[in-house]
Amino acid sequence: QVQLVESGGGSVQPGGSLTLSCAASGRFFSINDMGWSRRAPGKERELVAIITSDGRTTHTDSMKGRFSISRDNAKNTVYLQMNSLTSEDTAVYYCHASVTLSNRSAYTSWGQGTQVTVSS
Repeated sequence: QVQLVESGGGSVQPGGSLTLSCAASGRFFSINDMGWSRRAPGKERELVAIITSDGRTTHTDSMKGRFSISRDNAKNTVYLQMNSLTSEDTAVYYCHASVTLSNRSAYTSWGQGTQVTVSS
């Protein structure tokens, strides 16, 4: 199984920036797509961004230009750079990864989530 551990969340003032990190560990054959989703208070979970193993990215339209996803395959780590944060970005941010195990079965692993609070 693969464990995903997020870090980098916290409190920031409006207009500020944060960078989230998520490191994958465990036994696996490969990690394919990695991404971030978030759940704001009282709202459904929504996709933030996805990055493929070869670096192609997809960002949700409302976050384009402010958020940027990247990854370091050597470290099995995905990052989310968040700029120009507003109170609407307050949420729990979850890392996820599409994993292929050594027996070639595949599943999606999720992190435990990290809180991001944007407030003055």
